[in-house]
Amino acid sequence: MTGGSGVTGSEGQISGLRVGLLGARGLIGGAVGRALEEAGAEVVRYSRRPEGRAGRWRGLEGEVDLSGLDAVINLAGEPVAQRWTKGVRERIEESRAGLCRRIVASLAALPEGKRPRCLLSSSAVGFYGARGEEELREGAGPGEGYLAEVCQAWEREAAEAEALGLRVVFFRTGIVLGRGGAAWTRLSRVFRLCLGGVLGSGRQWMPWIHLEDEVAGILFLLREEGASGAVNLVSPAPLRNRDFTQKLAAAVHRPALFRVPAWGLRLGLGGFAESLLGSQRVLPGVLVEAGFQFRYETLEEALEELVD
Repeated sequence: MTGGSGVTGSEGQISGLRVGLLGARGLIGGAVGRALEEAGAEVVRYSRRPEGRAGRWRGLEGEVDLSGLDAVINLAGEPVAQRWTKGVRERIEESRAGLCRRIVASLAALPEGKRPRCLLSSSAVGFYGARGEEELREGAGPGEGYLAEVCQAWEREAAEAEALGLRVVFFRTGIVLGRGGAAWTRLSRVFRLCLGGVLGSGRQWMPWIHLEDEVAGILFLLREEGASGAVNLVSPAPLRNRDFTQKLAAAVHRPALFRVPAWGLRLGLGGFAESLLGSQRVLPGVLVEAGFQFRYETLEEALEELVD
């Protein structure tokens, strides 16, 4: 199933669904939860620490209780934007492939007629590895490197739910730009301090998406009953790092004076630096063909909304 994808069939309804949301405390999870409720769904949220939380919360430790749900959306995962020590790598792998393995085991334990109808599980453009100028749509094969291996294992474990009769979608996301999110908070702070600059050669392609389009895309895939397999959840207009840098600097009315050499990134960030230096020209082939309408197709449109 990895690398395959498709959107065919009729559009379903979200109103009245009971949706389990893993990773509900994060930027994307919080926004997805609110959007689901606005669309009329009942949301059951999951957390590693559900005690004392108001409303419907369930735990993520041990066996995950997925009973009574119509759909599951898995957004959980240890952040990758940090130095990859041995302990961090273990947390990254367990919170992705490990959690998906437990999700599938919990689904298998449910009676056949009591299982959710679909599993939407996050993945990342890291699946493709560094690919230079190659245009990467969903049919492109996996790349090499640590993140590519993590994403392959992540998707492989989620795909096991197909054998249980679930429709499975894994959406490969790029950098998500949204107010309150780690990526936008760090970028805007650095550039406002006139410390922003090109990373490495600056020629590497950067796939990105505005938070509102990320959320809308997830709900679109939930409604589209024919959607399955891999879906690139990125803007249709990726940019090279140097162009991204120039547009962001102009939006905050600051100069981008610096260039961070590749060796400096590797020295400061270790293995994570390769995800910033690698080129990924990822395009949302499936979503575009399915007629999904992006609200923020270009970075200029996204920055106009994001910059105060």
